Amino acid sequence: MRYSLLIANASVIDGSGATPYTAHVLLQGDTIALIDKSLSTEHQAERTIDASGLVLTPGFIDAHAHGEPLEEPAFHNFLAMGITTICLGQDGFSPEHEDVRGWMEQVDAVKPGVNIAMFAGHNTIRMLSGTQYAPVPSEENFQAMERLLEDALDAGCFGLTTGLEYNPGYYAAQAELDRLAQTVGRKGGLIMSHMRSEHNDHIAPAIEELLSQGQYCPVQVSHIKVVYGKGRKRAEEILAQLSEARARGIQVTADFYPYYASYTSIEILFPEWAKKPFDYEAVKQQRGAELLDFLRNKIIQRNGPEATLIGSGPFKGKNLAQIAEERNKPFEEVLMHDIGPYGAFGAYFIMDEVLQETLIQDPYIMLCTDGSPGMNHPRSFGAFAKMLETYVTRKQHFPLEEAVRKMTGFTAETIGLADRGFVREGYKADLLLFNPEEVKENTTYIQTNQLATGFRYVLLNGELVKENEQIRESRAGRMLRK
Repeated sequence: MRYSLLIANASVIDGSGATPYTAHVLLQGDTIALIDKSLSTEHQAERTIDASGLVLTPGFIDAHAHGEPLEEPAFHNFLAMGITTICLGQDGFSPEHEDVRGWMEQVDAVKPGVNIAMFAGHNTIRMLSGTQYAPVPSEENFQAMERLLEDALDAGCFGLTTGLEYNPGYYAAQAELDRLAQTVGRKGGLIMSHMRSEHNDHIAPAIEELLSQGQYCPVQVSHIKVVYGKGRKRAEEILAQLSEARARGIQVTADFYPYYASYTSIEILFPEWAKKPFDYEAVKQQRGAELLDFLRNKIIQRNGPEATLIGSGPFKGKNLAQIAEERNKPFEEVLMHDIGPYGAFGAYFIMDEVLQETLIQDPYIMLCTDGSPGMNHPRSFGAFAKMLETYVTRKQHFPLEEAVRKMTGFTAETIGLADRGFVREGYKADLLLFNPEEVKENTTYIQTNQLATGFRYVLLNGELVKENEQIRESRAGRMLRK
């Protein structure tokens, strides 16, 4: 038999966490056709890559990503760090289509640079259903939300995401979330949640709210972090809460990005009464002094104005303290008058390194970027490379095969990707070849768009899409459907 590609003499890390082994891996089109551990056998192939000295792993899977495949389909930042599949529709927001099938077909037509697994967004469903900002949906609203969710899951979405720190998800009560979780469970999906709070003082009840949904379907904590929490002991308390839930039969996992600053809309700093659906200009006029006090206290609580770095808009690359000095006004006035709740995105230095690195070592936590092609945060360009360079090679938090499991097989099994995430015969040929010691993160908080380096070969659906540091313009990604 003549194969399309022979990867010879590779050290295979198969995505399961198992001990590496050496083999020839042969592809036929988009599929792994044969794994031959007998290195003496000769095979015929249209092309051969000698992988001596390199590890072969599944392509990495990003459990929580952002991006607009119809506007920026290339996703080079993901491919450069070995990511071949991303999960979109996060934090409660998905394409605003009552029938998502048409959008999926459009994505298929543009051929994205990576595979895309889609989730339905609760916030989007709330708006499309007519529920919008109502604290308690009517029965008619409930049924409309359930119909939209069920149809999205039937169309191939892998589950539901919630964003309970954002509007309109903020208004959703436990009963609403539990009712939608029953629909997700009936359809075999997963709920990923940007929970109601990540604050050290409020995270435990926020987790319990998510675990309530876990009675009906598997649940996942999005970008797990403990804002203002400190130390290993606090991380262990959070992990114990999740472990106790698993002991009760709840399937709960989490994803994580390896940075100590979060990144989101500046609206997260503003009170609910200063955000949509309220009129911001009217709020400034009627409650201006109260808003200034709120913003001042909020920023002081969040480690001061130096700890908020603006990532978009005219103040990009400067922190609030620098902007306030330049404008000769207090930082809270900068926020209120010069930026506003929807005027920028920002990075917020509010996490503890020891606590976060304790979390990632838990076997039920996988890796994500929470990034996009245009997001001005290093996680968008470096998260998966940092996992290898920092946590495996330098700090040795875990062996390479466990790091790969957290980036491939564990993620695929949790999400429900039936034929990806492992180096196995019959699985799709999303594959990486690299020397772990060559992998470099490169990106910084100031120069965020520096591509990762060191992944020698990236194969996507059997096509070689990256060789050395050259990413090919022809795209080989697909819209994946559950």
